[in-house]
Amino acid sequence: MENVYVIYWSQTGNTKAMADAIAKGIEEAGAKANLLEVSNANVEDLKEAKAFALGCPAMGAEVLEESEMEPFVEALTKFVEGKNVALFGSYGWGDGEWMRDWVERMEGAGANVINNEGIICQEMPDDEAIAACEALGKEVALLA
Repeated sequence: MENVYVIYWSQTGNTKAMADAIAKGIEEAGAKANLLEVSNANVEDLKEAKAFALGCPAMGAEVLEESEMEPFVEALTKFVEGKNVALFGSYGWGDGEWMRDWVERMEGAGANVINNEGIICQEMPDDEAIAACEALGKEVALLA
C-alpha cells in the first residue's frame, strides 16, 4: 500500500478540515494517508515520493505562513521537479492570490501541480469544498 503524505499548516482548523478530507480520499482510493502538521514533517520524507499534498491558508498579504510552511516549501523547491503536487488552503480575505502564486512557484520549480491549480475555499470548507478535497485525495493516491 502506497504511503501518501498530506502536510499542512492550519491556524483556525479550516485548512486542517481540508487536509482531513484529502486524507479520506487517499484512503478511499486504497492508499495510506500520512497526515502531518508541517511542524512534524520532514522534507526528506518527500524526496522519494511521486505525489503528495500541501496545504496552507492565506496569511497576511496573501502569502504562505512564514515561520513553518514557507521554509518547508522553500526546501521542497530544490527537488520537486517531476513530482505530482496537490495544493490546498483556505482564506478569509482577498481573491486567492496566494494560491496562484504558490502554483506558479511549484510549476516554476518543475512540479506537476495536480489540476493545474490548488483547491481553495473561503473560511470553513462547505460540503462542495470537502467533496473537491476528497476527489483530490483520490487523484493524489492514483499518481503516487
